[in-house]
Amino acid sequence: MTSTFDARLADLISAIYPEADGAALAAEIRDAFWPDDRPRRRRARVPSNNFWSERDALVITYGNSIVDGVHKPLDLLQDFLHRNLKGTVDGVHILPFFPFTSDDGFAVTDYRAVNRALGDWSDIRRIAGDFKLMSDLVLNHVSSQGPWFTAYLQGHAPYDRFFLEADPEADLSMVVRPRTHPLLRRVETANGPRHVWCTFSHDQVDLDFGNPEVLLEFLRIMRLHIDQGVRILRLDAVAFLWKEIGTPCIHLPQTHAIVRLMRLLCDYAVEPVILLTETNVPKAENLSYFGNRNEAHAVYNFSLPPLLLHALQSGTARWLIRWQATMPPAQMGCAYLNFSASHDGIGMRPAEGVLPAEEIARMTACAKGQGGLVSMRTMPDGSQQPYELNVTFFDALGATFDGETAYHVERFLASQTIVMAMEGIPAFYIHALLATGNDHAGVEKTGIARAINRHRWHYPDLQARLKDPSSVQARVLGELKRRMALRARQPAFHPNATQFTLQLDERVFGLWRQSLDRAQSVFALHNVSAQEVEIDPTAVNLIEGDAWRDLLSGEPVAPVGDAIRLRPYQCRWISNRG
Repeated sequence: MTSTFDARLADLISAIYPEADGAALAAEIRDAFWPDDRPRRRRARVPSNNFWSERDALVITYGNSIVDGVHKPLDLLQDFLHRNLKGTVDGVHILPFFPFTSDDGFAVTDYRAVNRALGDWSDIRRIAGDFKLMSDLVLNHVSSQGPWFTAYLQGHAPYDRFFLEADPEADLSMVVRPRTHPLLRRVETANGPRHVWCTFSHDQVDLDFGNPEVLLEFLRIMRLHIDQGVRILRLDAVAFLWKEIGTPCIHLPQTHAIVRLMRLLCDYAVEPVILLTETNVPKAENLSYFGNRNEAHAVYNFSLPPLLLHALQSGTARWLIRWQATMPPAQMGCAYLNFSASHDGIGMRPAEGVLPAEEIARMTACAKGQGGLVSMRTMPDGSQQPYELNVTFFDALGATFDGETAYHVERFLASQTIVMAMEGIPAFYIHALLATGNDHAGVEKTGIARAINRHRWHYPDLQARLKDPSSVQARVLGELKRRMALRARQPAFHPNATQFTLQLDERVFGLWRQSLDRAQSVFALHNVSAQEVEIDPTAVNLIEGDAWRDLLSGEPVAPVGDAIRLRPYQCRWISNRG
């Protein structure tokens, strides 16, 4: 291990735990991440654009999004991936596959085991052998019914110091809340009554990272997951990691220092491990997790889903264009993860300060009109604001603000095509790929609003639909696969290729992408309206002498002369190569 690593680790320990014995803690950190003298790099990986390419794309799924009542869900998932997505996507994010008690996996009881209802570690390793595997490191909290918290209640070391306690009389008014339930939960322990901190639910008790033992335990868990084939670690709810009374308890300096420490370890790991931070917050706060190329390798582009939905509901890309034009390119060695739909709803916090309040109200009304639900959050003054829209992205685009219900599939395909065209790595929720509708039965059964977007497909039924070319599932998946395959062959769609936001008709979201070697340009034009739009070819700077054509349709496009026409919700990728 180099002196550079030792110095950087010492600085981070000092920033996080200034009272600790730095040398002793550094040795424990090394042993936690590299036990038994595991091999490690002599030099850190240098940030570069070689971590990913235009061929990279992810599918997001639960381990049991596909079931049949007979086979292990992870076996079914692997079969589905091989039959339908092998060669189209190269990565898969399996949402928490550990034993749990609530929140569909995010109240973990055992980070070292696979939920037996899904399969076992051999199933995870098998999928990891064919796809880049992303897993969730649920850092902020654990289940109140798991062994860690049970040991805490009984006063057993080291877990008696694993959980964050607070005085109910303390002023907690500044704390940023993603939920409306009381923040503190009273519990009886062997040492008397205590009040424990619960950011997300009373079944999800927050850990105390002020105790170095908690960090060490998670470094051991990171090592286990890497050994099982995980190559992308999603740091769930990481923004809330460190708390100090009298602060908002979000994005504190110690939180960023912990992410930097994890990045440092990954940079020296033999295995190529990518850190992805999950921070569903406004743009500036989200981008802060890139650090100075020394925190997350990738961050979710959380502002994209609500702005994309708004553009296609309203028929104008005005706010989407305005936002994208102000987004900085990702730094060398960093990338955005672009998505429209996820296992959660459509987060509205990232739209704050971008979309006017009246536009958010229109989105909310439109989502409700398509059978969606709305989850609220409590503001410091006690008022409530929309936190997320609970609706599948496919159903959310079933109508526009004007009540237009035609072009449903075209509107949805446009949304996913925009995700493919943008700077960054595209990710597709399985229920977006399959055009899944709202699962109202799931909401009624569980009482959880997010269940509306977490349908479990019966595999024989799904297979039958995918074999029927007239079904919406076959139509959507087939066309998305075609477009993803086209994208994967275009160097201009490298996650870090140049991007410039075009200022055209407000009904058109346009991007200029140029490959890293400047050989290929793609003018990606996406009509977000139900109207036909014409664009003067000179407005997109099609250089004469090059043979331009629309990659999606195969049609030639002249650099001068006839207007470039876009039908309602049509997307055109106009390129000089490919």
